[in-house]
Amino acid sequence: MTMTRRHALAGAAALAATPAIARSAKAQPAKAQSTAPGGDLRQAPGYYRYRIGEALVTVVSDGANTFPRPAGFVANVKPEEVGAALEKLFRPRDTRTIPFGPLAVRTGNKLIVIDTGNGEAAHANSKGAVGQFAANFAAAGFDPARVDAVVISHFHGDHINGLIKADGSPAFPNAEVLVPEREWAFFMDDGEMSRASGERMQGVFKNARRVFDALKRKVTPYAWDKEVAPGLLALATVGHTPGHTSFVLSSGSDKVFIQSDVTNDPGLFAQNPGWHLIFDQDPAQAEATRRRVYDMLVADRMRVQGFHYPFPGVGHVEKAGDGYRVIPEAWRPVI
Repeated sequence: MTMTRRHALAGAAALAATPAIARSAKAQPAKAQSTAPGGDLRQAPGYYRYRIGEALVTVVSDGANTFPRPAGFVANVKPEEVGAALEKLFRPRDTRTIPFGPLAVRTGNKLIVIDTGNGEAAHANSKGAVGQFAANFAAAGFDPARVDAVVISHFHGDHINGLIKADGSPAFPNAEVLVPEREWAFFMDDGEMSRASGERMQGVFKNARRVFDALKRKVTPYAWDKEVAPGLLALATVGHTPGHTSFVLSSGSDKVFIQSDVTNDPGLFAQNPGWHLIFDQDPAQAEATRRRVYDMLVADRMRVQGFHYPFPGVGHVEKAGDGYRVIPEAWRPVI
């Protein structure tokens, strides 16, 4: 519609006729414009459900951690190139935000948790940014005492710390805790711990022992290429850690690849599979695994669930040049 002098005069007259509204808006305190009722700025509880055949998957958010991008975040790429890639994704160049998405899966007659997030203690330390799994798990209608098994993909803290409460007691008191046998053998080996170089790797060893010692090391190691729960197949996806494990959940003809940390941030490391993440223990092996897994996902058109994908973290993968692009699945308001 073309703006005419008549339209402009009509608009001016309407504004002049409502001085009380303008005065009222000007009189409102600034904080009333920026906070929810009661000053609560939390989001709604973070969980999302979908089905794989007869299995019910619930993605339970543990929150997201924002931190300054560390030096060497991508070991084999110049920092300015990483910054430019982040800017292209409409993100700040110098910070990173990493989400965390553990799963609760009803499969067969079992309730299974896959990875556990950063833990209750992290919730207080981060002012609620992470460690949200327990609250969101309860909001989704689950009782930790009714979990049959907790399946761990690898031993980084954002995957195992939620096994215990802030006081060190078990977060899932009646659950069997299943761990990759290769991961257990490596991180519980005193010789490997003595050879760990760098503060970060020493911290991974110490934290793993802190968590599993609190559980009195009552775990069940599992092997690759076998089901660890009804329809849940464990697969070797090494490189991120020596025993890093992903899973395929199948029911009927439907399946989803639960990729754990095959990629960290898909915007960076799926699109650039040759980039070596600072958190990958064997970066070259992690790259080879990433390319193998993503080539398989493209060829099979299999759904993928990513622990560090933006919530709720489920989608598909397509080839994009030398890399890949993750296409988020459309949000479903009902199952």
